[in-house]
Amino acid sequence: MRIVVDAMGSDNYPQPEIDAVIQAADYWSDPILLVGKKELLQPILDSRNIPKKLVEIIHAPEVLEMNDKPARAARGKSTNSMAIGMDLLKTGEADAFVTAGNTGGAMANALFRIGRIRGVKRPAVTGSIPVHDGVAVVLDIGANADCRPEYLYQFAIMGVVYAEKVFGIKKPRIALLSNGEEPGKGNTLIKETYPMLEASDLNFIGNVEPKEVYRGEADVVITDGFAGNVFIKTSEAVASFLTSTIRTEIKASPISSIGGLLAKPAFSRVGKKLDPAEYGAALLLGVDALVFIGHGRSCKRAMFNAIRMARQAVENDVLAAVREAIKSRLDAGRSKETE
Repeated sequence: MRIVVDAMGSDNYPQPEIDAVIQAADYWSDPILLVGKKELLQPILDSRNIPKKLVEIIHAPEVLEMNDKPARAARGKSTNSMAIGMDLLKTGEADAFVTAGNTGGAMANALFRIGRIRGVKRPAVTGSIPVHDGVAVVLDIGANADCRPEYLYQFAIMGVVYAEKVFGIKKPRIALLSNGEEPGKGNTLIKETYPMLEASDLNFIGNVEPKEVYRGEADVVITDGFAGNVFIKTSEAVASFLTSTIRTEIKASPISSIGGLLAKPAFSRVGKKLDPAEYGAALLLGVDALVFIGHGRSCKRAMFNAIRMARQAVENDVLAAVREAIKSRLDAGRSKETE
């Protein structure tokens, strides 16, 4: 297995990427391709005495910065690290690509360099969040601010495959993220998507509010990229706020400090579960390759877990399963049209 990692993606590149790549190459004993400016990367690897058979540098002279306009930069900076990395996917020289760079840039480069799976109308950034007794897959969380009902319907198809293949969830429960559980709730997009999912053979359970998501009542949560991005970022912010508040209050008095010491193992487990770094990166479902996008603020642990997620997707043949699921739906639709 060969994973490609964008060395120029995170806010603090290339240190988190290099540290994670070295750890991953040692852990799995598979070669990893590190894409970026060779003059920057090579001295760091040389100082760490990393065997070239484990970490290979692929030179990319340009960097797609966070403030670059995605489509313009993807075309104008044709030798940026994302573009070079995705070319390796297209030519079959690598199995998956991981970046902590500009989400829009990753989307633009993936569409220009790789293209969509045949029949897919829009790719979706697909994340996973901790919920009661498990995990929930949420899409789209940032690729498409404006959506149509048919896009959300395809997101559901792709999300089911991802939940089954990566998390082993049998017959995942699908729900629409809305401001109420009743069928008539939601904006026009939700109201028009609801009957499409209800009429399908997917395990659609209706609308859910965020509180139902965290209760674990749905395995796959469907939304447009705008609402999904706000939902994910709000969830992460609340988790961070609660963690920091608990730490502050524990230190507020000697008695609470003693209690905090006794409860420290439990707090550590909760903190780890709520930490976005545990989930590494989100898969850009719908493009014809495995492209994972992490937070710009990704640390070594986040990048390592992103590589782990990429490996899981390769091992479970997620790409082939999504291709087949979309093809089956299209074939079924054509059959109905000819009846």
